[in-house]
Amino acid sequence: MKILVLGAGVVGTAAAFYLSRDGHDVTVVERHPAAARGTSYSNAGLVSPGDATAWASPAALKTFIKSLYTPDLGIKVRLGLDPYFYAWSFRFLFQCTNARMRINTEAKLRLALYSRLCINEISTETGIGYDKRARGIMYFFRSQESLEHGARMYGFLAEHGLDIEVVDRSRMAELEPGLAAARGSIAGAVYSPMDQTGDSRMFVEALAAYAEQKLGAKFMFDTTVEDLIVEGDRVTGVKTSAGRLDADAVVIAMGPESGLLGRRNGIDLPVYPVKGYTATVTMDDPSKGPTMGGVDEDRMVAYSRLGDRLRMASTAEFTGFDRSHKPSDFKRMFETGQELFPGAFDPAKAEVWSGLRPMMPGSVPVIGPARYKGLYLDTGHGHVGWTMACGSGKFLADLVAGRKPDIDPTGLVYKG
Repeated sequence: MKILVLGAGVVGTAAAFYLSRDGHDVTVVERHPAAARGTSYSNAGLVSPGDATAWASPAALKTFIKSLYTPDLGIKVRLGLDPYFYAWSFRFLFQCTNARMRINTEAKLRLALYSRLCINEISTETGIGYDKRARGIMYFFRSQESLEHGARMYGFLAEHGLDIEVVDRSRMAELEPGLAAARGSIAGAVYSPMDQTGDSRMFVEALAAYAEQKLGAKFMFDTTVEDLIVEGDRVTGVKTSAGRLDADAVVIAMGPESGLLGRRNGIDLPVYPVKGYTATVTMDDPSKGPTMGGVDEDRMVAYSRLGDRLRMASTAEFTGFDRSHKPSDFKRMFETGQELFPGAFDPAKAEVWSGLRPMMPGSVPVIGPARYKGLYLDTGHGHVGWTMACGSGKFLADLVAGRKPDIDPTGLVYKG
């Protein structure tokens, strides 16, 4: 089949890889001048099944409400006039029960564990390098109360296949010497040895090149998707800034813009952008930095070791499609990084960035056919898109081919 994949981030590029490998004639349409120039450019770098707990939960609802009047939180909400935000928030509210949280978390974890295998298989098959570090991820807590709560949450993940170890501060520092200087301010941690880290931009750039050079995929950069072309009950192509493109099938993998395109065509696709901030800096003294990825769960700051670079990420800000940033947005992130890894880096040397995560109300991506014949979705991966992208690409390719997916599709296949 002739297939158009809309979006050349990690999700769209992974889908293009698997579809091309199946023998389809694949063209990827991307508005940026190169692959991985949107959300995939600078995420936290964590390939983290351990981070599969759904955002929508009773605890998240309390934090969401508190953020309306407390500015110094990891979650920030700017109330505006966007009616779609209120519609999304209403649907988010109905996902914030313990029952829905468990259902959504199990689906995310199932895809995340599968996707981790897919990432590693692609790397082995193609020889792609991306500063991978497979030493696990340390999820640590600053109070005994938050540690006990976190241990219960991670216990649910352990019941569904995640290998974890709940550790005290001494064992934490033994596993992660980089946290030794900060151990006095940390109560304990959950260590997930199955998790890993890597640079998603390096991975996507190399995978796009491989798909183009080895599998025959084509990439159209600097090309904006304007609308779907629908004839009767079928999608037959896409209107773009470069003209009409005809196809037998179209895959929407446009990250936060997916919802905009879906709504224009009567598709119930509640993807909303949630802004995050990252900083990447070459360490002055790598010996004082982390040896693995980590998450400060109480301050909502994540980090990865990418070669001799340190990548830090924080904040979930509901501010529409605003991608701007200012120095104060990184203040708490840098303070936390310097407290954890004193002497490792100079914030003045960091490359700072902000981007938008494509969030579904239940935190679970949507994959598969939608409304029109020939139309497929692969979007809504939220803050763990790097973790779940390759698994969702393989899952999508199986659905397109009519094959039985390798994993249980419950909760993952789009129902509009």
